[in-house]
Amino acid sequence: MKRRVVVTGLGAVTSLGCQVDELWDRLLRGESGIHPLRVIDTERFKVTFGGDVYDWNPEAWAAAFVEKPDSFTEKKEIKRLDRFSQFAMVAGWQAVQQSGLDFSQEDPFRCGVILGSGIGGLHEIEEGCEKLVLKGPDRVSPFVVPKMMLNAAGGNLSIRYGLRGINYSVATACASANNALGDALMAIQNGLLDVAISGGTEAAITRMGLAGFQNMKALSTRNDDPQRASRPFDAERDGFVLSEGAGLLILEELEHARRRGANILCEMVGFGASADAGHITQPDEQGTGAGRAMTEALATAGLNPTDIGYINAHGTSTPLGDAAETQAIKRVFGQHARQVSISSTKSQLGHSLGASGGIEAVVTVKALVAGVIPPTINLTNPDPACDLDYTPLEPRERPLTAAMSNSFGFGGHNASIVVRKLV
Repeated sequence: MKRRVVVTGLGAVTSLGCQVDELWDRLLRGESGIHPLRVIDTERFKVTFGGDVYDWNPEAWAAAFVEKPDSFTEKKEIKRLDRFSQFAMVAGWQAVQQSGLDFSQEDPFRCGVILGSGIGGLHEIEEGCEKLVLKGPDRVSPFVVPKMMLNAAGGNLSIRYGLRGINYSVATACASANNALGDALMAIQNGLLDVAISGGTEAAITRMGLAGFQNMKALSTRNDDPQRASRPFDAERDGFVLSEGAGLLILEELEHARRRGANILCEMVGFGASADAGHITQPDEQGTGAGRAMTEALATAGLNPTDIGYINAHGTSTPLGDAAETQAIKRVFGQHARQVSISSTKSQLGHSLGASGGIEAVVTVKALVAGVIPPTINLTNPDPACDLDYTPLEPRERPLTAAMSNSFGFGGHNASIVVRKLV
């Protein structure tokens, strides 16, 4: 019999706040974290806005979330972490703090880290390449490899807390965090771990990252109105808005959490994944693969479609993607598709690629606990092809028993998770 898995801690770094409660409050106020970019010079770019964490100060956040100073709070050590790893460290500190876990009292081989990131240390890759070309190989930093590698965030978290159990990183583009959460869920269900730090982190707002996405025409070009640029399911949507951040959760075996008197937020019960096996960047227009991931998530959760009251949609604000997800929801949920509440928080946060599923899992847990559906802002002219209830413009109170979060990525990757109130 599979063991039950609960969520006991949440952490987030986003353009709408670097604490979960601040993020949640600003989401419900309908605020946007999209603005002219400040972390890079956009003078020569066609797209000049996004969701950067422009006031990022890792030293200050380290001081706030670590009771006793250690090597990871020293300025020189923080500089040895790429931005995506810094985001993960701070979101991880928050989640651990909320969980009340004292890892010195745990079996380190029963505690692990499984994180997702679509790209990894792109800041360090770009800086290292520039030094190589302009100044020669001897000027490339010896820290390039340990900073840029995709597994650096998870590796550093395990070192920080002395966690010696399962530790690896998942790269399935924008589905990375949900795949990581699904893997962590199954590792605990099957007895390989008692505790996992899981979710996603990404910091791809660099010159290379922005140029690549803009030149493939994936991004919105509303430079004159950034806060209204991300408009999932709206007829006037013209592409996604690039952002960055991290969302991490503490997953824990139920009886382990009960024994230590943890404050249990909810239970994670379902995970499904699939591949479109079609185009490398375009989704299946019928949403067949996306629907399969949702169907499997419901099946592994032991729930019916009518049990789901809220879906945090992938909803990136792309013409093809939003319509395909709508088709998938209709296929999976049948008549209930018109009763379930749906929203895309990317309308407020933009798309943080491999981190998006982690941040949205945090938001989904908050929605489940609070009984409030966050809105899809900017949805003023609904697309006739997107004709479900996307919670336009304003949040809505709704008692919830269970909720789903979807993430779909380049490469045809699809991943869905399901959480429910503990019963």
